[in-house]
This record gives sequence, C-alpha cells and structure tokens, in this order.
Amino acid sequence: MTSAPAQPDSRPARLITDGLEPKNWVILVTLLVGWHADRLAGIGWGLVAALFSAVIPILFIKWGEKKGHWGDRHVRRRQDRLYVIPGILLSVAAGLTLTYCLGGPREVTALVIAMLVSLFVVLAITVWWKVSVHTAVSAGAIAILVLAYGPWPLLLSPLVPVIGWSRVKLRDHTLAQVVVGTFLGAVVGGAVFQLLR
Repeated sequence: MTSAPAQPDSRPARLITDGLEPKNWVILVTLLVGWHADRLAGIGWGLVAALFSAVIPILFIKWGEKKGHWGDRHVRRRQDRLYVIPGILLSVAAGLTLTYCLGGPREVTALVIAMLVSLFVVLAITVWWKVSVHTAVSAGAIAILVLAYGPWPLLLSPLVPVIGWSRVKLRDHTLAQVVVGTFLGAVVGGAVFQLLR
C-alpha cells in the first residue's frame, strides 16, 4: 500500500500519531517494567532498555530521514521499513546483550526479548504487507503492563483504537493493518514476556 496524501482535516490524527508514536510507548513500558522489577535500580535498567529500544532507533530513523533514505520518522513506505526494522533489531539486540551480560533484572530482559521477537514478526510480515507498528507497540506495551501490574493499565487500552483511527485517517494504514498490528503486539509481546519473566 502506498500512502495517499492526508486529508485536509487530519490535524488531530497527526497529533495523535506523533504524540503516541512507538518510541513514547517503549520509553513508558521500559521504565514501568524496570520499576516493577527492582524499583530505582530497575529504573536504571529501564533507561538502558529505552536507550537501545527507543532512543537509538529514533536517532537512526532521523538520520535516514535527513539523508533522504526515507520520508519521515514514521517510515510510511513498506519497502523502506525493510531497511529500518533490521537497524532497529540490531540496536534492540545490543541492548539485550548488555542487559543480559551485566545481570539486569529478569523482567527487563524478558521485556526486551518480547520487543525483539515482536520486531522479527513485524519484519516478516513487512516483506509482503505493511502492518501498523503504532498499534502493535501500543497494544504490546499495555499487555505487558497488565501482566506486570494487574488490570489497571487496561485503562490505557482505549488509546489503541484512537491510534489506529489516526493511522487510517492519515492513510498510512488500512483498518486491517491496524487491527493485525494490535493483535500481533498484544499476543506476541504479551506471550513472550509472560513466558520469560
């Protein structure tokens, strides 16, 4: 699917897409899982996970955007994602190696592995179809937080369809792509985290 121009009244959708982008969810979930795992020390490990899973990937994406390799930080073209996602995978794998080798908390390690596995699944699908990373990451983050903290993070779940709406409104994804992204993130991310924590 190639992106069509956004509709003129799409400012709210753009604000939602930008404000609730994957990087922000990753930072939230890494810090909260870190806190759950080992309080203040866990926050430190969460910051390490956030560095390799959110900060370095967004810097890589912005570098590619500046060089003209892809259009913007949301990497709209499916073909461009086939280059971006492996770069993100390398960064997340480096963070996992560091966390594991330095004895990071089991829950934080499980979280990073869950993100890594989810990214591999997204990459496999991206070879032929452009699944929504926005809904995959938000749904996966909520599922993992529910497993760690209990039901209260379900209060965040209405944000997932709102994000999905924004992606469809901006014509970056179809309804099917946001639904599959939601299912993938919650099921794959949640299952791997639960299995390993």
